[in-house]
Amino acid sequence: MKPWLTRRTGRPWAWPSAAVQRRLGWLLLLLLALPWMRQALESRMGLHMLVQLPALMLCGFLMAAKPSHGAQTLSPAAGAGVKVFNAHVITGLCWVAVVLGLSMVPRVLDLAAGVLWVDACKYLLVVLCGMAWRRSWRAAGLVLQAFFLGNVLPMMAVVGFLYQEANWRVCNAYGLADQQRTGELMVTSAAVLGLLWLLGAARKLVQNETGATSVRALQGWHQPSGR
Repeated sequence: MKPWLTRRTGRPWAWPSAAVQRRLGWLLLLLLALPWMRQALESRMGLHMLVQLPALMLCGFLMAAKPSHGAQTLSPAAGAGVKVFNAHVITGLCWVAVVLGLSMVPRVLDLAAGVLWVDACKYLLVVLCGMAWRRSWRAAGLVLQAFFLGNVLPMMAVVGFLYQEANWRVCNAYGLADQQRTGELMVTSAAVLGLLWLLGAARKLVQNETGATSVRALQGWHQPSGR
């Protein structure tokens, strides 16, 4: 069986092949685009913001998978254009931040829930957001990742706090209780995401330091002692 299906074998965990990931992304997008699924997820503010939008980002994330053997998923001209556009991953992360910020605006949520073409634009933009996330996040490194999360997560927490403390409906499509509950979940989600990133960053730094120490030890072991 594939390593990504068998964690008990002791072999390292790995993503499924790029082709499988892209198929899963398209299947998930088709599921989310079904009218009954779209209406169900947009019937509640919390489902709209914290389930549907991350699921659409996941679609884009899966669709942006690149084959490990070096095959091209885009034409040479399109691939070169993407590399130039997102050469230093700043463009991709800025796109993610802008789309996530717009998705928290109450008027945008109202329009997406009530106007079909606005909802279709939302689907497209958030899927592209997930693609940009995948092509930018790992290449950004810890410093740019910290800068990005240091802007997005506090924004998410502040918006959630405003939703939670407001005594009036900020969205016409959703009730006050639903809005306040969503605000609480947004604040909690921002804190959890920040904590998870910190744990992952600490683990990566420890692994890098351990690897560097091992290399230095091997170099010292093989270096002949001078007389």
